Amino acid sequence: MAERSTAAVDVADNGGNKPPAADAAKATADGVDTQNGRAADGSMPEKDGERRKAAPAAAPELHSGHKLARRYRLEECVTRLDGFSSWRAMDEKLRRAVGVHLLPADHPRARAVLAAARSSALLGDPRFVHVLDAVEENDLVYVVHEWLPDATELTALLAVAPLEPHEAYQLVTQVSQAMAAAHREGLAHLRLTPSAILRTSTGQYRIRGLAVNAALRGITSDTPQRADTEAIGALLYAALTQRWPYEVDAYGLTGLPKGVGLIAPDQVRAGVHRGLGELAMRALANDGATASRQEPACTTPEELAKAVAAMPRIRPPEPAFTAPPEYQQTTYQQGSYGRPPTRPGAPATRPIVVPPPPLQSRTGRVLKWGVAALLIAALGLGSWQLADTLLDRVKGDSGGTGNSQSTKTNEDKKNPKESKPLAIKGAAEYYPDGKAQDLDGVSKSYDNDPSSFWRTYRYDDGPDLGAYKEGLGLVFDLGEEQEVSAASIAFRYDGDHTTATIYAAPSLSSSTPIKSMKQIATGTTKDKQLELATDTPVKTRYVVLWLTAMPRAGASEYSGAGYKQGISNVVFSRIS
Repeated sequence: MAERSTAAVDVADNGGNKPPAADAAKATADGVDTQNGRAADGSMPEKDGERRKAAPAAAPELHSGHKLARRYRLEECVTRLDGFSSWRAMDEKLRRAVGVHLLPADHPRARAVLAAARSSALLGDPRFVHVLDAVEENDLVYVVHEWLPDATELTALLAVAPLEPHEAYQLVTQVSQAMAAAHREGLAHLRLTPSAILRTSTGQYRIRGLAVNAALRGITSDTPQRADTEAIGALLYAALTQRWPYEVDAYGLTGLPKGVGLIAPDQVRAGVHRGLGELAMRALANDGATASRQEPACTTPEELAKAVAAMPRIRPPEPAFTAPPEYQQTTYQQGSYGRPPTRPGAPATRPIVVPPPPLQSRTGRVLKWGVAALLIAALGLGSWQLADTLLDRVKGDSGGTGNSQSTKTNEDKKNPKESKPLAIKGAAEYYPDGKAQDLDGVSKSYDNDPSSFWRTYRYDDGPDLGAYKEGLGLVFDLGEEQEVSAASIAFRYDGDHTTATIYAAPSLSSSTPIKSMKQIATGTTKDKQLELATDTPVKTRYVVLWLTAMPRAGASEYSGAGYKQGISNVVFSRIS
């Protein structure tokens, strides 16, 4: 996998001269600037052999309308750089737009690009722009990836203004968690620039070019985790200040003054959120720069994600309230509709509004008596039905139905229902909003060890999670389709209150929304144990356990006091 530190600024190498600022470009799906026909994030400067020396190889000479694999029709070439080209294309089979990277099969980096693309495709994380295909065919190597027409590059967002504190908090939270997950699978990005970050219309941040962007340019690194962490710090710094944290201009942002080194964000722009500014400095601490105060520097995305989680939650700004316009009477309400206008110079007179007459006519009296008669009849009918119900109940207590109830109870005792536990083969965290809770503790939720547990973050408000998110939970794999009738859940904390629901899921992925799943059972408890059951078993292989309310609990070794929960054991069963 291609790796390289992004400590150096991603700008064009022009022989030591000050590189021009990159123009903010509209959002595309493969990291290119369609306004000036070159890569939107520029080329990386050479540094101690970190970039592989490649023999010149011309980009394939293709044209709009050319088809790859009789499926992908090239529509617009958005860049040609370093012997490869990038295109916007149309998948004629699925009728959707895609992005395509093309390079000759004999290109020195062709094998590395294919390997990086195939490794990235296996990740399947919804926080990354997915690689759809990686093929060598007819002396060409091409990589097909998602195209997000509704997304906007961070470059374009920062060209307008710095991000609000809540938006910057969401940016660093989602990107650091996503990159921590990627590094756990052995994948690095090494080109995390503003043009590699996309914000969708729903507010989710997506990362494109995982491993592939670096492989296309032959970028390597001996410390990939440190490189990606510093790159996230640079993104956060730029989001807070609208300045690039180095001495050169890049990505449409002005660099810092020369000779002063790395300075804190609140010294660059007034009003910067203090906690986020300190976090950016901790991630950027390198090459002589030091973290603010006494906190240690963050050297991996995992450390940075934990530092973000330890911060007090930043609430979104309150929506602006617009006062409604003052009430104005219309001419119709004022009683002048259809009247001729007043003569010029005549004094204005306020019309007299006469209330409608009461029901004093013969029709009105008949209507009133009819309504009264209906009310009396309804009251009498209700009284009769109530008396009849009470009489039936008295007869039943005297022995009329007692024999049948006793017989049914005896039959239940003779034929008790059998509960068969279902083995859990695996599990994953279910977080459709991209915010994981405890990825490393998932296996502790079904290990039959009451001392271990999967835990959630601590929240300030509760017990309902509606103020923060739709919910949170886990998805379990039963190995094969099973009839699920019940679930027994052991919680870490008791109190008012925990609400849990189990759903039948199509897979372990978090990409399927909870509203599209079939509900099996739901319940609420104030204890540490919750039993869920349904009369109609549901056949499924994957089961989502979804929490929508959590009790308040005291401080622990993992978090302070607040609304939180832990799951120490889950058992699914079939009742027959």
